[in-house]
Amino acid sequence: MATRAKAKAGPAAPLAILGGGNMGVSIARGLVAAGSYVPGDIILTRRQPQLLERLAREGFSVQKDNRDAVRRARVVILAVRPQHLADLLKEISRTVSPARHLIISIVTGVSADEVVRALRKPVRVVRAMPNIAVETRESMTCIALSDVPAEALGEARAIFDALGSTLMIDEELMVPATALCACGIAFFLRSIRAASQGGIQIGFHSDDALVMAAQTARGAASLLLNARSHPEGEIDKVTTPSGCTIAGLNEMEHHGFSSAMIMGIVTAAQQATKLFEKRS
Repeated sequence: MATRAKAKAGPAAPLAILGGGNMGVSIARGLVAAGSYVPGDIILTRRQPQLLERLAREGFSVQKDNRDAVRRARVVILAVRPQHLADLLKEISRTVSPARHLIISIVTGVSADEVVRALRKPVRVVRAMPNIAVETRESMTCIALSDVPAEALGEARAIFDALGSTLMIDEELMVPATALCACGIAFFLRSIRAASQGGIQIGFHSDDALVMAAQTARGAASLLLNARSHPEGEIDKVTTPSGCTIAGLNEMEHHGFSSAMIMGIVTAAQQATKLFEKRS
């Protein structure tokens, strides 16, 4: 079951995020917002560290040297693209210490065992898949069950509990989780955009339409999460005979609304598998 917990302050050692792209930066900011870390205790690396100047001004430690970041940290988050992972693991392999480090990989399509094999050490590796809402602490993060010690798995989960909700799943489901949660947030954002465009067409200013659509989407999600209800049960509450809601729903279904969402998720999962194949 997904959980959400309050963050605990006072990390034991700096955290290194290898890969200061959008996701890495969002995780860093989310952890600071949660009170889990202060900026100075988070190290972000990027091949072009000048692109992280804003983060440096905010107090984060920004650098290019991955090995130095690993030496300084105890928990290391791998946040690079799949095609860059092999080189990164080769670079840091001599620096990683099985006795010291906990490695958390959020790299799409790469198993925890593959990371261990590439490092050539019995290091503790936990595989996780958050989404970009980590920055606002509203991520849905899936964490793969694995053979690492329970305390390591618990420590990784605590990091992401501070950034939203977490769900423990079998590792074989991590690629589907990527499609549903990590890619899925873009699908829901696109549906909000479409709703706001409809609002503009029926007379609202664009700014107002976007706020109305986004808050309505938030309300819909809260109904399901708070009451643990099914979407159709909530839909039945607002669809009256010959009413405007059912008319609108049916029109969208005639144009393939549900089918398009389903196929988008399936296609994303298939593409995630191809990324894995290309990398290997």
